[in-house]
Amino acid sequence: MLAATSTSLSTTIWYTMRATGVVALVLLTVTTELGLLSASRVRTRRWPAFAQVELHERATLFALVFLGLHVLTAIVDSYVHVGVLAALVPFTSSFQTFWTGLGTVAVDLLLAVAISSALRQRIDPRTWRGLHWLAYGCWPFAMAHALGTGTDAGQLWMDATAAVCTIAVACALVWRIGTHRTTREVQSRVGATTWAVPPRHRPPTSAPAGSAATASTTGHTVAAPGGRIVASAPTAVRLLERDS
Repeated sequence: MLAATSTSLSTTIWYTMRATGVVALVLLTVTTELGLLSASRVRTRRWPAFAQVELHERATLFALVFLGLHVLTAIVDSYVHVGVLAALVPFTSSFQTFWTGLGTVAVDLLLAVAISSALRQRIDPRTWRGLHWLAYGCWPFAMAHALGTGTDAGQLWMDATAAVCTIAVACALVWRIGTHRTTREVQSRVGATTWAVPPRHRPPTSAPAGSAATASTTGHTVAAPGGRIVASAPTAVRLLERDS
């Protein structure tokens, strides 16, 4: 009776470890994709910035919860023998040392991001931003761990899940690189085009009532052919032009 109960419990832990690992990978993919899209400043009326931030935070929280369950079940499981040390220190596990070590690296990176986010108000913004970039490095380690040590690797449903996750992150990354390049090109044209704007089209520092143009800017303006001001420095500035 006790042996049957022990076997049943071990089987439950084993399946729980596998399931939570897959769910954590999917949630980490969602978190990474939302982070890349937010950095790209993708905005629509139905997809405002605050919604992205809220969804990103919730997805990250759920990813941490399922990751914690995955690590906990791996520690208590009687087959893999990961241990507490191997769950925190990479490449110290006796069970598939390399692939398990990659998973530990992913855990450590995500923990660093989570702790820095919790202390965001107390650390330098540049330090926080640098630590937050570690989240993007977490995803490939987690994916490699899932495909290398996961017992479901090679199954059609797992391969399909991994493919969808990879395509999603790759598309978001390409979009991010493209928007970053476009922003840099706009920045490089700012100084070269500002001088070409006729004085009557240049917004004053403090626009009085009845002026031809009012602007809410913190940088330079960019002019299109004909002298019409169409954009400003990349600080999400909008220029409203009025008839004089």
